[in-house]
Amino acid sequence: MDRLSGLMSFVKTAELGSFVAAGRSLGLSASAVGKGVTRLEEQLCVRLFQRTTRSLSLTDEGRMFQERCRRILDDLDDAQAALAHSTETPRGRLRISLPIASYHLFRSAFLAFMSLYPDIELDVDFSDLRVDLVDEGMDVAIRSGDLPDSRLMRSTLPPVQLILCASPAYLEKYGVPQVPRDLDNHLGVRFRFFKSGKLQDWPLKRKVGDPELRTKTALICNNMEMVRSALLNGAGVGTIPDFLAQEPLADGSLRAILKDHLIAPDPLSMVWPSSRQLSQKIRVFVDFISHRMEQEMAIVNASIAESFRA
Repeated sequence: MDRLSGLMSFVKTAELGSFVAAGRSLGLSASAVGKGVTRLEEQLCVRLFQRTTRSLSLTDEGRMFQERCRRILDDLDDAQAALAHSTETPRGRLRISLPIASYHLFRSAFLAFMSLYPDIELDVDFSDLRVDLVDEGMDVAIRSGDLPDSRLMRSTLPPVQLILCASPAYLEKYGVPQVPRDLDNHLGVRFRFFKSGKLQDWPLKRKVGDPELRTKTALICNNMEMVRSALLNGAGVGTIPDFLAQEPLADGSLRAILKDHLIAPDPLSMVWPSSRQLSQKIRVFVDFISHRMEQEMAIVNASIAESFRA
């Protein structure tokens, strides 16, 4: 505790510019604050302040040390706040944003969460438009791919495998591709990203210099549910995520193709705005959904693996 007291005395003195002001803030005498800082300097074997009869100023070492100490004390405040709120009942409105198609993946988890935490009101926005959580006032979002926004914290969820598939009737009519080049002249059902307007790439491994696939486009849309419906109705070959492919692959209404040529699964994350003293309702939601998705995706992966073996 003596070392912690010294750190607090040092940080307050650095922030307020004098032992007197720091002592007033900490409820200590100026002499006690000064002695605490001196002991800290002796323990570190470095001078943290340049002292004159009229002023105090941080040394270069002191400025560097202050930044580290401030983070340590902030983390301590967070830990104390989390402990203080740990016995409170989580409550309030929780705004969540996630892609439309992910309804299939998260519906049972959300219903289970509602049953466990009845005092939390879920306000769920299903949209393929990537919203700005901070500007839009969202609490949590489910996102795939890279996360460049430094204002966001994240919890990694099990990844999603994109599956290339078609209906048995379509494959009987047009043939089953054995290698990626066999897709040339097949009919393609393509997903268009809402924000960028770009078509989703075929989820196939490529080598440098490989020519583009020459599929004939049968349908382009920005709704993954529509892509799946078109595939089920024999419109062509297309890409859907594993949680959307699970049931039709299991009952035989879709067949996976080029399984050995698929790229690695797409990262999936739960993100929320970075802030100190994270609210209890977000804490319990993140913890619950992370654990539940591990279970849900284990079932999906087992089912997909079984379909691939069939």
